[in-house]
Amino acid sequence: MKYRSRTDITSQILESANGGTSKTRIMYSAFLSYAQLKEYLSVLTENGLLEYEEGENKYKTTAKGLKFLTVYQHMDAIAGPMKTSEIEQ
Repeated sequence: MKYRSRTDITSQILESANGGTSKTRIMYSAFLSYAQLKEYLSVLTENGLLEYEEGENKYKTTAKGLKFLTVYQHMDAIAGPMKTSEIEQ
């Protein structure tokens, strides 16, 4: 698998949590270890991009998270995929 930035991983987590899902599903869909997942879930919930629904034991992308996804996808479409050699310069 190629290198992914923290922003790419965040985007994958928010996409998989859209509509509500469990930690396990997020972990598998974003290709993360459990330790990585815990770190990301903590940061994303603290920043209001994800919310935890206690009764259902699910994480759900918030309106702020959906806005982040929209902006991220728009920026990705404009910039296009970057090569590793372009990043290092």
